[in-house]
Amino acid sequence: MSMTCSLLAQSLTLAYHYNTSPAIKSTCNPFSPLVSNQSSSSSVFLRPVSAPAIRAFCSKSDAMSSAQNSDSVSHLTQREAAEIDETLMGPLGFSVDQLMELAGLSVATSIAEAYKASEYDRVLAICGPGNNGGDGLVAARQLYHFGYKPFVCYPKRTQKPLYTGLVTQLESLSIPFLSVEDLPLDFSKDFDIIVDAMFGFSFHGTPRPPFDDLIKRLLCLHGYDQTRQKRPVIVSVDIPSGWHVEEGDIGDEGIKPDMLVSLTAPKLCAKKFSGPHHFLGGRFVPPVIAHKYKLRLPPYPGTSMCVRIGKAPSVDISALRENYISPEFLEEQVESDPINQFRKWFDDAIAAGLREPNAMALSTVGKDGKPSSRMVLLKGVDRDGFVWSVMYFYYNGNAAIKSVFGQMFSSPMLQSFLNAGINISPISFVPSVNIPRRFFENGSSILFVRVEGSVEKVSDEESEQYFHSRPRGSQIGAIVSKQSSVIPGRHVLYQQYKELEEKFSDWSLIPKPEFWGGYRLKPELFEFWQGQTSRLHDRLQYSPQEINGKR
Repeated sequence: MSMTCSLLAQSLTLAYHYNTSPAIKSTCNPFSPLVSNQSSSSSVFLRPVSAPAIRAFCSKSDAMSSAQNSDSVSHLTQREAAEIDETLMGPLGFSVDQLMELAGLSVATSIAEAYKASEYDRVLAICGPGNNGGDGLVAARQLYHFGYKPFVCYPKRTQKPLYTGLVTQLESLSIPFLSVEDLPLDFSKDFDIIVDAMFGFSFHGTPRPPFDDLIKRLLCLHGYDQTRQKRPVIVSVDIPSGWHVEEGDIGDEGIKPDMLVSLTAPKLCAKKFSGPHHFLGGRFVPPVIAHKYKLRLPPYPGTSMCVRIGKAPSVDISALRENYISPEFLEEQVESDPINQFRKWFDDAIAAGLREPNAMALSTVGKDGKPSSRMVLLKGVDRDGFVWSVMYFYYNGNAAIKSVFGQMFSSPMLQSFLNAGINISPISFVPSVNIPRRFFENGSSILFVRVEGSVEKVSDEESEQYFHSRPRGSQIGAIVSKQSSVIPGRHVLYQQYKELEEKFSDWSLIPKPEFWGGYRLKPELFEFWQGQTSRLHDRLQYSPQEINGKR
């Protein structure tokens, strides 16, 4: 079976990261408390990686919403969960308030991942008297800082300093506390999310008042499903209240939460959970615990405190909507120089911490007139235009190029669309930046920039300088990966990479291949676009006659 280099190059990258990331390696070998460092970087890079391994890494590329097969994740018995807590708070030195803070933060980030504050802002946290209730109190505080409007029902308060401190923190934020009597009879009219933080895995027996009645009221919410009425979603912390820790919802008469946030590791009852969202929060589990209990835990994406486990819910694509709430983009506010306006928006994307904000999709047109696209990286912006580097033979006007779009959907980023003729002119450059909610109070904005102009090769000296600024692995990869050419299999790439790596193992200068270098787009037209909720979007354009310092 033949393959194309454009896809293989990406597979090589995935293989490299999958085998060298400490977090991922520890997950692949959960029975070993230590990760061996004996393998050289070359042997790690060339180690064969199975397709499931690559798929697992791809699911983590974005982020917080990585889906893991729940059957492949370990589940704990009640005794094991108690023993792990005792170990964490004993020989491993964790305090109760540390674990509670980590758990509450995990719950809040999971909620923010599944339910946007712009649509589900009113949150009621019902907190029990134990540690599970403490997790709910912390989650309420974190949700406040995430832009939600939390309310707390905490009927059985304890006077322990840890819990009184949590209450004080919430009161300092003016978060309302509601008594059971103050709660509305119909939760659906006042709340969008209800956090069930009443009972955890250590609870025994039958719930007592007022929690027995609260559980019944949450159970009644499922009747709205039959009448198609809107109801608040229910998020259970670690264990749905009223469930048996190991056997689950005995009698099928308990709460049926829409979301379960398991902590440390899922408990056995989580196997009976059938709601659309199941997240795990427990990034604090040390290797010694994972080794002792033979835990199989998924890797956490990026810096997230939560990871999705189980299958993500199906989505009605036609129903996807995003409300853009941003200030008006007025003519008098635009920079007179379009390069400065571009830099202003691009700097916002950098400040927002977007991953690879310079990623863009490059589209070319072959002699047959068919456009084709692939991902490249913007590597320079100056008064002369926009610069990126590719393999020159992409522009020889031959067969259409294979397309790789994966990264466009993995995270907010600068996206660019370039349409090139056989002589690479004219060409259009359309980066877009999705600015996160924190840049605009109470909402979000999406921004696009479109630039048109002619294209020219950058000088050999400039291409040479950038080539040797890249990591040596990237330099070798550029030589080996003659992308979109057909090869017998990936073993050819592995072998060629290994040979070049050995050849330049003395750290001698790696020559830039003649077929690789940079292009520069010389702008002739700019267009800046900003989304608005009204769909009467802001679009301002610099015409060819206005490029030189005029609007």
